Amino acid sequence: MLQAVADGRCEVSDASGGSLAVDGLYCCDQFVGPRLARAGLIVAAGRRPGPARLTSSGRAVLAAA
Repeated sequence: MLQAVADGRCEVSDASGGSLAVDGLYCCDQFVGPRLARAGLIVAAGRRPGPARLTSSGRAVLAAA
């Protein structure tokens, strides 16, 4: 999921890291967006719904994978 965010393929429904859509389709795990946001790995950038962006922590986790 972090790779999809890094590739610019994800949107979140609100600033708190709500539902996460990949390529325009909502993820079947409705909790993945909020969990990644609470963990500090993604943030919502700009408008809502809007693009998801990796945080520096998210980039570090992805690089370590």
